Amino acid sequence: MKRRSFLKFTAFAALLGIGASGTAMAVARNSNRYHSGPVSDHFDGTRFFNPDGADPRGFSDLLRWKFGGTPAKWPASVKSPFAPARPEPRVEGDRLRVTMVGHATMLIQTAGLNILTDPVWSERASPVAFAGPKRVTAPGIAFEDLPDIDIVLLSHNHYDHLDLVTLARLRMAHDPLVVTPLGNDTIIRAHVPTMRVMTGDWGDAIKSGPVTVHFEPCHHWSARGINDRSMALWAAFVLETPGGKILHIGDTGFDKGRPYKNARERHGKFRAAILPVGAYEPRWFMKDQHQSPEEAIDGFLMSGADYALGHHWGTFQLTDEGREAPEELLYEKLAEKGVAKDRFRPLHVGEAWDFPDLA
Repeated sequence: MKRRSFLKFTAFAALLGIGASGTAMAVARNSNRYHSGPVSDHFDGTRFFNPDGADPRGFSDLLRWKFGGTPAKWPASVKSPFAPARPEPRVEGDRLRVTMVGHATMLIQTAGLNILTDPVWSERASPVAFAGPKRVTAPGIAFEDLPDIDIVLLSHNHYDHLDLVTLARLRMAHDPLVVTPLGNDTIIRAHVPTMRVMTGDWGDAIKSGPVTVHFEPCHHWSARGINDRSMALWAAFVLETPGGKILHIGDTGFDKGRPYKNARERHGKFRAAILPVGAYEPRWFMKDQHQSPEEAIDGFLMSGADYALGHHWGTFQLTDEGREAPEELLYEKLAEKGVAKDRFRPLHVGEAWDFPDLA
């Protein structure tokens, strides 16, 4: 393997957090560098896990995929007709507006608060600046055009969701409160020591002004390198707002629908569900950790939400499907299931959705 190809592959392995050897995993198993806490039904004292769930694939499977797969070719760059967006300073009361920045980064505006999800303004979703998945669309909101940011929801520590460079910029420009699952605070504070961070376990809740953020289980995993797999927790969020409840999931496998059934049992009706619809091919490798568009629809229906927004597609090529495939497959499956297409929209970069007023 040529040196540059090897570096790209290594960056991709680190992005996925797949260890290069059993030895590295064995050494790491003895201690957790991010979190110390009691054993629970999803923490064994060293690593977090999905109860009765599937473990992420190993290095041999990564090799099989990367050297035996046939990824679709993405364009080098795409200009969105919706970008750049220039959001309002605040959206008050029970109005709800979501603007797509790109991938899993969205601006949620409601109840006078501005909330960013998994903010990434960097050119690559990678541990290094010279290799790894590169952005094909510019951010839907220029960083300088952001309104005052109050809260950052950080779902887990994969590089396409936790971008330390962007967090440092947000700290300097906005000083938001970062709300994130257990262990991710250690990663953030090591690089942005003055960042305000609050963590929670599944089932916990944090109140900020008129909004309460609940930490909910989803089926995923975490890693920043080759020997820290699942040492920080991942989570979905439920936002309890004056304008209704919002289910937000940054990344999840479908897991027999448990993330959706559990959320509905705990929280009842949702005004909106914000769900990942991309990074799902090949299914043999991705199915346990990344849901497909069809599974996202099934989850939306299980959750009982009025509307759903699809994200995690069209910005970084992480997997084998084509850039437009998630949108096309989502609309195809919505028609097959008899769900109106205006109830589940895969937002384009820079596109904003003003959700219908409450009945």
